[in-house]
Amino acid sequence: MRSARVACGGAIHHAVSHTQGLRLADGRVLAEDAVVWLPPFEAGTIIALGLNYGDHLKELAKELTVTSQDEPLVFFKGPGALIGHRGFTRRPDGVKVMHYECELAVVIGSTARRVTRATAMRHVAGYTVCNDYAIRDYLENWYRPNLRVKNRDGCTVLGPWLVDAAEVPDPHALALRTLVNGKVVQQGSTADMAHDIPALIEYLSAFMTLQAGDVILTGTPEGVSNVDVGDEVVTEIEGIGRLVNTIVGDAEFGRSAPAVQETP
Repeated sequence: MRSARVACGGAIHHAVSHTQGLRLADGRVLAEDAVVWLPPFEAGTIIALGLNYGDHLKELAKELTVTSQDEPLVFFKGPGALIGHRGFTRRPDGVKVMHYECELAVVIGSTARRVTRATAMRHVAGYTVCNDYAIRDYLENWYRPNLRVKNRDGCTVLGPWLVDAAEVPDPHALALRTLVNGKVVQQGSTADMAHDIPALIEYLSAFMTLQAGDVILTGTPEGVSNVDVGDEVVTEIEGIGRLVNTIVGDAEFGRSAPAVQETP
């Protein structure tokens, strides 16, 4: 099943995919652009992986202080970072490099504490697409990633659908790609993760309890590049979905653009 959460008519609705867009729980069938898309599940802890693809490690080699032989590079995000399909992400005025990251998001379905690799996948409810933006201007080489790079309001797009784990026979054999204004700019495969999903769940659950609704963002392959105001960014994962997002400037968020230092 492919499920979603949307806002329509002043209420939040659960929905499923339909040939004409989506079908609400009350039976109404609506077009994609007739609703406001939310992240497709109520997220708990947002756990993100950095540098989890070997080719992306090479791409950023000049900036790195870690290697693929190290433990997973893990960081957390607050709920304000999340927005849904067809949403708008702010590019702060004056930044030089802001890039997309197409990622497979793994949604936990049941409590996982000190689980083994062999049983880890039993705790996965399903998958969705993530586009996790980063602003390279704010990167501090001695610690990656810092808050201003990766934990910004509206910088992490999820959706459109939560796809049941049972419908994805092998989550480690999915093609990923990103398009900017219709041009393919990033391609890869989940087969190239440095730390696969069972390894990540085993690693994380060894020291923290994972709960239903927690989400693991599994990293991005090589091919990241700058995006600017007005760009439409589409991140796609084979069998999971097509996630659309638009980059907007400060004015769209009611912010003036004086020459002052950006704050988180």
